Amino acid sequence: MKFSDWRRSTGRLITTPLNTLLVKSRLTPNALTWSALVVSLIAAVTVAFNHPVLAGCLVLVAGLFDILDGALARLTNQSTKFGAVLDSTFDRISDAAILLGILWSFRENLDTIIILAVFLALIAAFLTSYVRARAEGAGIACPVGLFTRTERVIILALGLLLSPLNEYIIPSALLILVVLGFVTVAQRLIYVWRQTKSQ
Repeated sequence: MKFSDWRRSTGRLITTPLNTLLVKSRLTPNALTWSALVVSLIAAVTVAFNHPVLAGCLVLVAGLFDILDGALARLTNQSTKFGAVLDSTFDRISDAAILLGILWSFRENLDTIIILAVFLALIAAFLTSYVRARAEGAGIACPVGLFTRTERVIILALGLLLSPLNEYIIPSALLILVVLGFVTVAQRLIYVWRQTKSQ
């Protein structure tokens, strides 16, 4: 089984029972999208004011909402182009807010490495989504990618949750985001190049 297949099957295993409850609650996918954004913004403020463990929990909750909105939309036949654009836009806002919250949390002993790590992690996060969106806009499906937003959320959350154990855990998490983020960007660019070359 490919990693992407395993990721999708694991996601379905988590979301299926929750979506059954959500269908009964009559919540809309867009309501979950908005909820994910609000929780992410609260997480950003929480980490900015040095409560990383709570922020890590909130990041996981926001990530769960982000998974559920798309799954609920497909399950209830409420998928729309606007909903997809809204979800993607809010994801980028959430990524930026949390990373900036982390940057602010280091304000008392801020150094060049942390600034650069946050900056590059933000670029990698944006480019990962951008390359896929541009490919799909050009009519090329781009299902590849080692490090999607799901993995990014997990690494961020783990970095925050474990940060009280060691001062280098958050910088290490940022490094992972940077390296694997740019690896994914390269994967997608190479895949699109190969698809266009064969046309």
